Amino acid sequence: MATNTGKSKQKKKNVRVDFTPMVDMNMLLITFFMLCTSLVKPQTMELAMPSNDKNIQDQDRSEVKASQAVTILLDADNKIYHYEGQPNTEDPKFLKTTDYSADGLRGLLQKKNVSALEKKYKLDQDKLAMKISDEDYKKELSKIKGADGTPTVIIRAFKDATYKNLVDALDEMQICAIGKYVIDKIGPTDVKLVKNLTGVDHSDELKEEPAGE
Repeated sequence: MATNTGKSKQKKKNVRVDFTPMVDMNMLLITFFMLCTSLVKPQTMELAMPSNDKNIQDQDRSEVKASQAVTILLDADNKIYHYEGQPNTEDPKFLKTTDYSADGLRGLLQKKNVSALEKKYKLDQDKLAMKISDEDYKKELSKIKGADGTPTVIIRAFKDATYKNLVDALDEMQICAIGKYVIDKIGPTDVKLVKNLTGVDHSDELKEEPAGE
């Protein structure tokens, strides 16, 4: 009887993975996220900058009433000086100090803008209740911020103040619904007020930089 002494040969099978369904699934996921994800709109700040026209006199740069104006001076080490109305350089205690806390600069601005904040709160409630459209909300908010009797804030920063100090001050304008504010340069009166209060002389702030630098 004959016996088979040869080794049995096994056929090798090639394993092939079909990724076609994965491609279809990826396309479905991409489409899903494109339809369900809202695009983030960039947040911007509206700034009212003083004019650079040298023919305009200082008294014509701002038409606000002194009783409604609040001037904020930003200095090094997170220091904030402020005064209301026309500056009085003869009174050493005329200039006041505050900080960036909730009871500091924010509290000061909120007290000056109580009426606008109350109206803004009611407007926010109407928006949450969907009683007003986004477009109408922006129009009404602009009217509230620019209404007569709302304060105007003048922001001036010394060279030693940081960029973060300025951004924090601008954030407070938004939080406190201040619609009328400008960023201005430090003037001789500001330097004198700070010197009267602290003894620190910022006269170098008034030196004009050479042309071309």
